Amino acid sequence: MPDPVPEDVQNALRSSARRRGPFGEPLLYFLTAGSTNDIAASLAEAGAPQGATVMAAAQTAGRGRLGREWFSPPGAGLYVSVVCRSQRATPLLTLAGGVAVARGIRRATGLPVTIKWPNDVVIADRLAPAGRRKLAGVLAEGSNGPDGLQYVVVGFGINLNRASYPPLIADRVTSVEMELGRPAEAGAVLSELLIALNEEITGLETGDTGAVLAHWRELAPSSVGTPVEWSGNGTIDRGTTAGIDDQGALLVRVAGRVERIIAGEVKWL
Repeated sequence: MPDPVPEDVQNALRSSARRRGPFGEPLLYFLTAGSTNDIAASLAEAGAPQGATVMAAAQTAGRGRLGREWFSPPGAGLYVSVVCRSQRATPLLTLAGGVAVARGIRRATGLPVTIKWPNDVVIADRLAPAGRRKLAGVLAEGSNGPDGLQYVVVGFGINLNRASYPPLIADRVTSVEMELGRPAEAGAVLSELLIALNEEITGLETGDTGAVLAHWRELAPSSVGTPVEWSGNGTIDRGTTAGIDDQGALLVRVAGRVERIIAGEVKWL
């Protein structure tokens, strides 16, 4: 059974209702959940509408891209999953999710976060590996039926407050509180994220893919001119990022040619 929604979240959602569209309605809140994506998928299977949202104060089985565990201790983050049913928005939904998180954090906190392809939201730190620390991530998971795509659940994991991060990631992550020097306002970040998500998906539903791509490119300076390496056909290739194409694939310039990367692990050098 869901738990009562915290008062600050209720107030923030109430004040942002007109700008959020369907997103955040209804909102189910859990003090502890296995995975908000799994709960949202169950709701979608039962007929939940576009915009239905699941939020948890902690996850015991949170996950990120490529099946990695998402560190989700109590009180440390904003763990949210949203049901999306717009087929027109689906091809660029992961990009739209990244834009929504980056814009939401910027609007709520003023932090100059950027996006690292395909779905990481980061902030510059010259002392960290590759000169940045991860603040948030996006995970989109879809379900197909006899008539095609039924829904996509878009999950957002945002590090809000200070936490004792595992040693393997401690030098590569940060939180809103650590960057601001004061506690984060979960309600404000959530409402601004949902407002931005509504804006981006509304654009995609009207066929305006150019706006979402432009917003993503503006927020992702490392997508052009950054050395990277990745594994392809059993070998390690190196090149320099050359932006994204209109389908959201990462373009990498290698020895006079341009490679198109649509999935897999990319290491930023």
